[in-house]
Amino acid sequence: MLDLQSLLVPFVHEPLAPAQLDNLSAYLDLLMRWNAKISLTAIRDPEQIVRRHFGESLFTGEQLLPRPAETLADFGSGAGFPGLPIAVLYPSARVILIESQMKKVTFLREVIRSLGLSNASVHAGRAEESAMKSQIVTIRAVEKFKSSLSVAASLLAPEGRLALLIGVAQVELAKQELPGLAWQPSIHIPQSSSGVLLIGQS
Repeated sequence: MLDLQSLLVPFVHEPLAPAQLDNLSAYLDLLMRWNAKISLTAIRDPEQIVRRHFGESLFTGEQLLPRPAETLADFGSGAGFPGLPIAVLYPSARVILIESQMKKVTFLREVIRSLGLSNASVHAGRAEESAMKSQIVTIRAVEKFKSSLSVAASLLAPEGRLALLIGVAQVELAKQELPGLAWQPSIHIPQSSSGVLLIGQS
């Protein structure tokens, strides 16, 4: 059995509570089981999944939250990163996972049900058809990155923040595509060779 607490030390400031670790462990079990049937992540090694997916997601959550009653929309959520670990980390945040592929929607709903995450929900469909507005919008490993940027930015509430988990080579493209956002200096993601967190404010 993996020692999640030890694996996540580089990514979080405070140790996770036992209930949070239990939730992440159950999430990992579900991900491993479902990944054998439908492709949710190319990474198959549990330790690497914890570091790359869980760790990066929790790191992002700590950079963005907590603030009172934050809403967070996870654009193109896929297997639930970074949205679901952030929902586990911050029960006060309201997290909406936006996903158009029904197999992944079914998985996300099963994780939410199994973990009893009352603060997380799934929007099954395309983001541009949702008409939602969120204080935070996250993007990580989406297809059609360039065209996704403007759609994600359109979901921002006034003074909202767009958080991109991207490679350093994509930073300038993001800034060029969305010149109307006030961009903070990119933050290096722990244990990643070229991954950064780039945050822009509307």
